Amino acid sequence: MEAAEIFARLTAEVGDAVSAFTALGTRDPFCMVAPARWHDVAVLLRNDAALQFDFCQCITAVDWPKKSILQMVYHLYSYPLRHSFVVKADLPRDNPTIQSVADIWMAADWNEREQFDLLGVGFLGHPDLRRVLLPDDWVGYPLRKDYKEAAMYRDMPTSRPSTLDLLVVYDRATPAEKQKAMHPGAGDEGEQETTDE
Repeated sequence: MEAAEIFARLTAEVGDAVSAFTALGTRDPFCMVAPARWHDVAVLLRNDAALQFDFCQCITAVDWPKKSILQMVYHLYSYPLRHSFVVKADLPRDNPTIQSVADIWMAADWNEREQFDLLGVGFLGHPDLRRVLLPDDWVGYPLRKDYKEAAMYRDMPTSRPSTLDLLVVYDRATPAEKQKAMHPGAGDEGEQETTDE
């Protein structure tokens, strides 16, 4: 089924829960979904005999700070019918929440946890919503465009020197300094006192 036909089928079943079908100028045709209706639409996408979207390929969130939204993007695929479709939902950036679809597609479980962890999206009804990549006490959401990383985390620096900067320093070093940098601790044995009695 072509993307336009998928959208027409959705519109016939759920009305204004979906809108703004876009195919021109995009590799992946998509439509928008009302966040409050997303779970119902997802059930239809999976269960409708003409759609059969049995696989959620990936879930991502896009930060649009100037628009004050986080946009959820769901890539869906039907193995029985060999067609794909993308559904997007705009969430308010200050309180981005949407119904979980982990009960519909198993793959959504960890995908949703990743978006929770890195962008701060809340998934209502998720069976185990917690950070998956960062520690539980990490402050902030690293994939938000205004994220500022703290200099330290638990008394450890959160950054390291640039490899290019290190190469410049290495390039200017003397041969002895280069040898020591490449083999730290080498040659120290010779500096120890030995006694042969």
